[in-house]
Amino acid sequence: MRMRVFGGVGVALGACVLASWSVSLAGQAPNRPTPAARTANPRMPDGHPDLQGTYDLATLTPTERPPQFGNNLTLTPQQAKQLEDQVAARKDRAAAPSRGDRSAPPIGGDGSTGAGGNVGGYNNFWIDSGDQYVTVNGEKRTSIIVDPPNGRIPAITASARQRNAARAIRTTSDETERDDPGLEGGAAYDDPERRPLGERCLLGFGSTSGPPALPVLYNNLHQIVQTKDTVMILNEMDHDARIVRMNGEHAPPSVRKWMGDSVGRWDGDTLVVDTTNFTDKTRFRGSTENLHIVERFTRMDGNTLLYRFTVEDASTWEKPWTGEYTWPATDTLMFEYACHEGNYALGNILRGARQRDAETAKRAEPAK
Repeated sequence: MRMRVFGGVGVALGACVLASWSVSLAGQAPNRPTPAARTANPRMPDGHPDLQGTYDLATLTPTERPPQFGNNLTLTPQQAKQLEDQVAARKDRAAAPSRGDRSAPPIGGDGSTGAGGNVGGYNNFWIDSGDQYVTVNGEKRTSIIVDPPNGRIPAITASARQRNAARAIRTTSDETERDDPGLEGGAAYDDPERRPLGERCLLGFGSTSGPPALPVLYNNLHQIVQTKDTVMILNEMDHDARIVRMNGEHAPPSVRKWMGDSVGRWDGDTLVVDTTNFTDKTRFRGSTENLHIVERFTRMDGNTLLYRFTVEDASTWEKPWTGEYTWPATDTLMFEYACHEGNYALGNILRGARQRDAETAKRAEPAK
């Protein structure tokens, strides 16, 4: 399902997401038009492969492999069909009209998956996770991660465990608040700059903007525009635009960016993008500013790219890890992701925290 978001990202303390949609009825199948016929291996005037186009990254294949698949990278056709049919049936059930006489959820939620214990947030209507598992070389994949062989992110280092523990400053009834060690004193809800970049509508959440670029809940379109000297990757969510300078040098270490500093080169017919110079605010899966990403874009046919990436941060993971999946072309148009129009969420988050502080202080007053 295609959508564009107008409110703030859904978070604790009752933040609200407002959205408009491009289909007329809830529960309709996503509009994924078949791309127009393209040349099998189009090329630019300079002779390099033409990677341009709009690609839909939505997929049922998870980033990490579910443990029950062990070291099995692929699904049999029977397994894939069964799982895809199960997802389709679940979506059909979730799209059914809600009962008008249903009771309210219990205080604090029912404990199931969902915002605040499933008391609210996105329902099935807004989610666009695709309807098929990724296919690479004719085989359905159980995970995007291909190395380590178990399809799981490697263990974090002792320093990373210590760093993450230092960021957890207090536990409330429903969450652990996390502090920014770069700011002195206070708590996670004392300052808007302590909130994550995605929550503040500064960067797409879930690493949809990359690198590495990963599928998320919705707005999974990515557009590539290519010249001899520059490649631009426009991400639908938060309209983040990555600029890849071809055959250049990385910026000095003093220059830090949320999406890092990307330099590209051609390795035969594969575009290789090397990205460094991240900030300590990006924190991809707990990483540091020493994060290093190498991406490889290869055209498989006129409508498909193979995207492969390797993640390295010796301060965070015991060893590098690699993933890959296909980017299918689409003729679907991008929507504006106007995340901050009429956005009351962030202000209300902080107001809610102030109200909670006042209530906590009042309860601590001695009885008169």
